[in-house]
Amino acid sequence: MSTFDPDALECLAAIVEEGGFERAAQRLSITQSAVSQRLRALEAQVGTVLIVRSRPLKATPAGQLMIKHAKMMRLLRADLEKDLKDLAPSSAASGRGEERISVAINADSIATWALPALNELARGGLPVEIIADDQEFTHEWLREGQVLGCVTSLGQALRGCRMEPLGVMDYVLIAQPDFAREHCPRGLTTQNFHRLPFIAFNRKDHLQHAFVSEAFGLQRVLLKQRFVPSSEGQVRAVLAGWGLSVVPWLLVRELIERGELVNAAPKHRLGVALHWHCWNLSSDVLDGLSAALRAAATLSLRRA
Repeated sequence: MSTFDPDALECLAAIVEEGGFERAAQRLSITQSAVSQRLRALEAQVGTVLIVRSRPLKATPAGQLMIKHAKMMRLLRADLEKDLKDLAPSSAASGRGEERISVAINADSIATWALPALNELARGGLPVEIIADDQEFTHEWLREGQVLGCVTSLGQALRGCRMEPLGVMDYVLIAQPDFAREHCPRGLTTQNFHRLPFIAFNRKDHLQHAFVSEAFGLQRVLLKQRFVPSSEGQVRAVLAGWGLSVVPWLLVRELIERGELVNAAPKHRLGVALHWHCWNLSSDVLDGLSAALRAAATLSLRRA
């Protein structure tokens, strides 16, 4: 079996992660020419093109496999450094300061329970990189080998991965009190939902439609939407009177209790089951990530 140069693998990963050769060179503290040479050498060894020179740059299917291999090597080194630190606390690090242990987590979990879950690991030196996406799409990052784990609504384990349920995140429909009194004094109804503006995360966010569909038993709904790509930003937009939004109960519970927001559909909540998927590998770092997320989810999320 061929042995791949770890520096070349890191170059490949950095090119894709940073979106270009120049930024990859800056991150790795080498010249852009050296990045190109290492990539060419790796492509020659593999016998195929690993990167599509497009805008933006994209990894080919073979490139995605090699990037996944690079991330596995990072995980092994992180495990080794953890073991060495436990055995010899004064031992020097590997010097690969820009290596990243990447996970994909949905934005609503980042805004509520997931960041505190990782506090101890981050303070302990784990070079974690969190990639935010919609809970229906975070697993695609894992499928493509871009991350080693993800929090997702997908309830079926991916090939080569293990999965465990985390719990159910409850969503409520919020409005600013003055907005609610003016536009929906009796709350959300089948007569007014199509006229009211809804604040969604982005065009991939289907929670607003799912909430209204489930609340009224409708197959399809058409909504007026505005987009704010931040969970906290959605709440701020509602506070400013932009419209309604379906957001995690964990994120707005105190604001509702203080009367700064109102629940515009108090008889209905939308539950989204979340799961943790990760590579099926024996790794202390991976086990630590899994345990931390599991413990935090147990405290914050509703059991299914």
